[in-house]
Amino acid sequence: MKFLISISLSAILLLQGFNFGLPDLIRIGDLLEHAKFHAETHGDNFAVFLSKHYGELKAQHSREHQEEEKEHEKLPFNHQASAPSFAGFVISNSNFETPEFAIILVTSPNFFYTNSYSSPGESGIFQPPRTA
Repeated sequence: MKFLISISLSAILLLQGFNFGLPDLIRIGDLLEHAKFHAETHGDNFAVFLSKHYGELKAQHSREHQEEEKEHEKLPFNHQASAPSFAGFVISNSNFETPEFAIILVTSPNFFYTNSYSSPGESGIFQPPRTA
């Protein structure tokens, strides 16, 4: 049972890594319907269809068939993958001055801590028996 749970959780994590979700599963019917349309109108087999919509012929197919744009938006796996963004900045050394901070030293502490917890192991009740 543990084996099946670990395999299913691993598969879920793998599919999430590919950005594959429930909306993509729902749109599989649209993919098959559009593939059938391509087979009837353009004479494409399924491999050429996948190449035109997800592979190296995608840019050319998008330019030549602008009228199918609405149909292409309905296809699964067609969403943009969100890449992690990084915002950084560079400080120029020419105009950068370090601010001066006043250092305040406090010699007398204003916080006192008293231990309000005592361990039951410190008392003699929970100590192991000793031989004489």
